[in-house]
Amino acid sequence: MKAERIVIFGIGAVLYSLLEILWRGYTHWTMSIAGGLCLLMMAGFARMDMPLLLKALFSALGITAVEFVIGCIGNIALGWGIWDYSDLPMNVMGQICLPFTALWFLLAIPVIYFIEILYKKERRASD
Repeated sequence: MKAERIVIFGIGAVLYSLLEILWRGYTHWTMSIAGGLCLLMMAGFARMDMPLLLKALFSALGITAVEFVIGCIGNIALGWGIWDYSDLPMNVMGQICLPFTALWFLLAIPVIYFIEILYKKERRASD
């Protein structure tokens, strides 16, 4: 189980960073940490018995919370200038904003669905 978490963290770290490179053209090492944590969280939600859209909502809120914490530490406390959402609508301290939370919700749907498929295959293989 520990090895599985390390793999999930690594995949999340790489995918989140790649997504950011595709979106902004660059990334920051802290986004690898955010991505790993977020995918671990989503994998946890994927194992829960609740509707997919609720899992996606919890994931979007969780990802937003991770970004807020990393933003407050990296951007505000340490002044690294990783990102600034001050110009975006409905932002909180320039660190998070509602449009990105909505985007995370939409992206979480296929990610969680894919994770659920993997877990179902894993269960069938172990039976």
